Amino acid sequence: GVTKLARERAKKANLHNRKLRDCRVHLNDVKGKGLEEESCIFITEGDSASGSITKSRDVNTQAVFSLRGKPLNSFGLTKKVVYENEEFNLLQAALNIEDGIEGLRYNKVIVATDADVDGSHIATLIMTFFFRHMRPLIENGYLYIATPPLYLCRKGKIEEYCWTEQQRTQFALKYANGDVNQIYTQRYKGLGEMNSHQLWETTMDPAHRTLRQVTIDNAAEADRVFSMLMGEEVGPRREFIEAHATYANIDA
Repeated sequence: GVTKLARERAKKANLHNRKLRDCRVHLNDVKGKGLEEESCIFITEGDSASGSITKSRDVNTQAVFSLRGKPLNSFGLTKKVVYENEEFNLLQAALNIEDGIEGLRYNKVIVATDADVDGSHIATLIMTFFFRHMRPLIENGYLYIATPPLYLCRKGKIEEYCWTEQQRTQFALKYANGDVNQIYTQRYKGLGEMNSHQLWETTMDPAHRTLRQVTIDNAAEADRVFSMLMGEEVGPRREFIEAHATYANIDA
């Protein structure tokens, strides 16, 4: 029944996948002009981010799939419930993996969310979906996380992108005698705040971008962490957060 439902929904989705801005060359193309290995899809959240990435992309090899907001927490849900979720149904149709990983249309599936807490939450929910229901995508090395910068730092005519607070501090030490107040700092709150040029050269350009590949070195340990973070038991999750969280003192 689940298989039949998936096929019916996939057929409908293929006819009208409004979430997808597709590219021209795909992984399983017979005549892909040698670009098959470069084909990828960026999974984004919200119209602002997806609009910016769509304007920045290489239309030959880069597709964009736009989520409406935070996706469904698929942890512990049956396949039937997940398949009935419109966004996940459309995503599976865009990837062409309803019947197995063999039909995958992109060599890289890239989760591109904002560099903040909400972005991390959305990325976790997407990874939970793939881990629970499309694990071969991870096991075969197709899933990646994009790493947009946190800051653009400027001192005079010198500009650098910084991905961490440490890099920002190093920029200040190098160009402003360690005084961060002497440098111009733009904090990127989301991908939608970056112009096309900035987004391309930091996050999308294959020659310069940094992607984190999602792997499963130890399936049992990965399952334990996912169960703890996404499950219903509050105690173990609280202990994990308290052990790994970074706290900051904020003056009133």
